[in-house]
Amino acid sequence: MAKRASRNRRVSYSRGKARAKPLLSTAQWRWISGLALTGVALLTLLSFLSKEHGSLTDLWVDILRRTFGWGAYVVPVGLAIFGVWIVTLNTEHPLRLPRSRLLGGVLLFAVGLALTHHFSGQGRGEDTVARYGGYVGRWLSQTLSWALSWAGAIVLLTILAGVGLTLVLNVSFAQVMADFADLVKRLVKWLKSLPLFQRTHHNSPSDTYIPPWTGPQSPTPSSQVPPLGHKESATLQLAPGESAVASAPISASASDSALKWTLPSITELLAEGEETQMSVSDIREKTRVIEETLRSLGVPATVVEVNPGPVVTQFGLEPGYIERRDRDGKVKRAKVKVSRIAALANDLALALAASPVRIEAPVPGKGIVGLEIPNSQTAIVGLRGVMESEQFQAISSSPLALALGRDVSGAAVVDDLSQLPHLLIAGATGSGKSVCINALIACLLFRNTPDELKLLMIDPKRVELSSYNGIPHLLAPVVVEMDRVVGVLNWVTREMDRRYRVFARVGARNIQAYNTLAASTGEAKLPFIVVFIDELADLMMVAPEEVERLICRIAQMARATGIHLVIATQRPSVDVVTGLIKANFPARISFAVSSQVDSRVILDMPGAEKLLGRGDALYMAPDSPKVVRIQGCYVSDAELARLVDFWIRQVTQRGEVQAPTAREAESLSVTPPVQQPLWPDMQAEQAEKSDEDPLLQEAITLVRREKRASVSFLQRKLRIGYTRAARLMDILEQKGIVGPSTGGSKMRDVLQLSDNEQTTKGPEATKRETI
Repeated sequence: MAKRASRNRRVSYSRGKARAKPLLSTAQWRWISGLALTGVALLTLLSFLSKEHGSLTDLWVDILRRTFGWGAYVVPVGLAIFGVWIVTLNTEHPLRLPRSRLLGGVLLFAVGLALTHHFSGQGRGEDTVARYGGYVGRWLSQTLSWALSWAGAIVLLTILAGVGLTLVLNVSFAQVMADFADLVKRLVKWLKSLPLFQRTHHNSPSDTYIPPWTGPQSPTPSSQVPPLGHKESATLQLAPGESAVASAPISASASDSALKWTLPSITELLAEGEETQMSVSDIREKTRVIEETLRSLGVPATVVEVNPGPVVTQFGLEPGYIERRDRDGKVKRAKVKVSRIAALANDLALALAASPVRIEAPVPGKGIVGLEIPNSQTAIVGLRGVMESEQFQAISSSPLALALGRDVSGAAVVDDLSQLPHLLIAGATGSGKSVCINALIACLLFRNTPDELKLLMIDPKRVELSSYNGIPHLLAPVVVEMDRVVGVLNWVTREMDRRYRVFARVGARNIQAYNTLAASTGEAKLPFIVVFIDELADLMMVAPEEVERLICRIAQMARATGIHLVIATQRPSVDVVTGLIKANFPARISFAVSSQVDSRVILDMPGAEKLLGRGDALYMAPDSPKVVRIQGCYVSDAELARLVDFWIRQVTQRGEVQAPTAREAESLSVTPPVQQPLWPDMQAEQAEKSDEDPLLQEAITLVRREKRASVSFLQRKLRIGYTRAARLMDILEQKGIVGPSTGGSKMRDVLQLSDNEQTTKGPEATKRETI
């Protein structure tokens, strides 16, 4: 019994000892130690600033000064940061103190002490050691000087300082050098802008006027165009009949007094684009959030590639493996499906606080999944930067090379319009559609003279393309009247047919072969013709059948003749972008649209509804299986005005040979040239038959033969619609053939012919009508 009682007492004592709690928890110990370090830092700082010291603080300050020299003033700052870090460890928002930055700070501190003593010229004197690098700085300086010599120690310490700086700033050394080079570039640019460095620039006459051409004796080769008084050659004029087209000679040479055009300079007329780069710390933070979010959702993936772009940054995700045990207890690894990652777009957008997030699964040509996240700071993609890129220079031999923009990795996206061969652009209002058209026009005007390229512009809005009126590239002023659009497209088809007949006569397959043959014989070349239509929806509302038929016919056949279409619309619905139009426009650009349905209409896939707007677009190339996300080129109104003024000045000054002085150029009144009508024969024909319906004569004969007339009667007999029948009835009433309407659905009275009409028509015609 005694042994059992003692055993029970020992058990109860051990249990009570186990249940005893510590005096302070770990969090409380951290809190107290952090406050203690912060207090020591404040006390040390006050001791440095005050002249009165206690015995303890005087000893502490003396130890710090002798150990670290002038670096002793940095010690309280480090102690305070370390104390705050300990205090905030258990809070919701702890102070982040990465080991790399801590190591970089210590390295910079040590290098600073060594360099301070190194350049002080002090030896081993104990009296001066507290005023420079202290014992630590003296030991490092003397050790490095003994090992590497005085100069070698400086080189090593400089390298270590650069390493420490990159660790503290969390940037790479290459990024530091790039920023330094950018700073030097900006400084040089600012110095050049000063009046002291612009003396020669202001004295140059090329900045006060745009030289229209070089003289006849100029050795510079350039293209030739006819003078003002000379009519367009037969290869460019609309032939009134078949015989005139067939008799147009291919050897129609240009005039001997042709002027020579000067192409504009990109560097003088276009400004440089803005460049913004995403910091490495932001990239690392977003990478960490992406990987942690996917891991928490049961979809492990690793970011293996980052492509910063002007507007979005693409993170390349490599799917990981999921480990599962089978029935036998064996662990099996299964690859994460791409569809699971693509379904988490909304969850990633929530975690990154960025919307919208687009997932490209997979990236074409790579074994990764692309996650595109909008940048906090967007960059403007200038037309100048894209035109000066290597990608554009690779296709610069083509006169119709187009600069479209930059992709998500910042690479230039370019293409050749002659290979597309037509382009369809869609996007909601304010998405950057009209800016894209202006950039394409500017790209063509920078690289082609008026005898190499002709433009036709249709602008139902009246404000987007009307600023180009007056440039010599236009075949006619910008068309803004809707009733003339069908005539314009008809002329384009007739010009296409005429060129095919000319090609067949000389044995050329396309415009390139024809121009090569013309160059070998010294004849005039055929120019390319590009038709820009700013709003297709308005045209389809006025005359849908005619517009669709003409556009499809041009798109199907005009490529070989050098005629190309660039059409834009802000309503990509199925009644505007029909199936026939889509089939003939394999190259398409979609800016931000309002719904997924519109995205499927223009691109045959969703995605355009998640674009950011302001130039963010998806480009579908004819030879690419997937779309490419691009940021379109931006051209300001001031840059377009300078470009248009450049070409207008050449036209207005085309009669001068000597270059005007600066004062004369400033007082020169720039007036747009008066351009000849594009379709003189067609316009005269349309003016005569503008109100005449082809079925009018048949309707007159019908109502006089039947002795009755009504709208429904004309519908049945002529097999036409109500609108056309009503219009015919109004014309018959105006001509005095039928009487006025009596209301309801009653037949109208057919009036008798007057004596003059009987005499004019003759007895035979009257007899045929009465039969």
